[in-house]
Amino acid sequence: MTKGGFELNGLATAIGSMPHVEPREACSLILNYLPDISAWPQLPKKSFLENMYVQFSEGFPGVIVEGERIWVDRSKDMSKPLEQLYTAYLENNIEYGAISTKYAAGFHAFLKEAKQKGRKAAKGQVTGPISFGLSVTDQNRRPLLYDEVLADAIAKHLRLKAAWEEKALRSVCPKTIISVDEPYLSSIGSAFVSLPREQVVALLEEVLGGIRGLKAIHCCGNTDWSVVLQTSLDILSFDAYNYAKTLALYPAEVKSFLSRGGVIAWGIVPNDEQTLAKETEASMGDRLEEAMRLLSNKGISYDTIISQCLITPSCGLGSISIEAAARALELTAAVSADFRKRHNIQN
Repeated sequence: MTKGGFELNGLATAIGSMPHVEPREACSLILNYLPDISAWPQLPKKSFLENMYVQFSEGFPGVIVEGERIWVDRSKDMSKPLEQLYTAYLENNIEYGAISTKYAAGFHAFLKEAKQKGRKAAKGQVTGPISFGLSVTDQNRRPLLYDEVLADAIAKHLRLKAAWEEKALRSVCPKTIISVDEPYLSSIGSAFVSLPREQVVALLEEVLGGIRGLKAIHCCGNTDWSVVLQTSLDILSFDAYNYAKTLALYPAEVKSFLSRGGVIAWGIVPNDEQTLAKETEASMGDRLEEAMRLLSNKGISYDTIISQCLITPSCGLGSISIEAAARALELTAAVSADFRKRHNIQN
């Protein structure tokens, strides 16, 4: 049983983004296919404000969103807005992290639409500090993460966002999962991104520290999984369709993670439209079993892997068509049901 007080064995959920511009349509699709662990939809095609880096920038010191560009103007005096952020952080004033309908129409629609009882958890997401800090730049296009003061401010800002979001989600379900989405973790250690391991862990921990329920980290590429597993996360969410072999390179770290109750969210359903069209429930189910066997062949209990897992798409669905997104969610639900049937999971 997880820290959240319920079994996750093979249940299905989503990563976040959807291709819709109508919030209620996106919510309806998610609630239909993923009733047990429903996730609110980010809608990047609706507005640039719902881009994953812009969506959680609301209220950040010095931030400017103009057209389809976001940056922070460091040429101006930022002492007062930084002071306001740090005051809110020290006082744990999570209302500072409020996310408006303008920036997250899907989130606010979800709060209204997802009122039915019986849900095991409500899932949300926030952009992680590494990805935010490498994507959002100053006026000279220098990533904010390379400014020590602003890197720390980003983590504290996102911590308050995650805490506010989690509190709001509890109106839908008392049990929550908040995922820290970190696509840029796949760049750590490359020639393009040089960050100390300790800084990466510290920034992630700052954000995770604001989450009371289940804490997830999602990375849709290859990364040094030992860094991610060093944090206090409860759920590791990754693209198992393309990168299952990379996780198997860290058997000791994965075994330790699972031994403390950790859960792996297997992103086994592809979010590429052409690839998705070629797959079936059976092919995905077999691919999932093969991916899990890569870990069990390294000495990790297969029963543990089965009982401590979630089934998801490989990443967000915001970049594909509405029809393909519906197909991805349908497949995710079907693979989950088939997996649970294969392993006689009743709850």
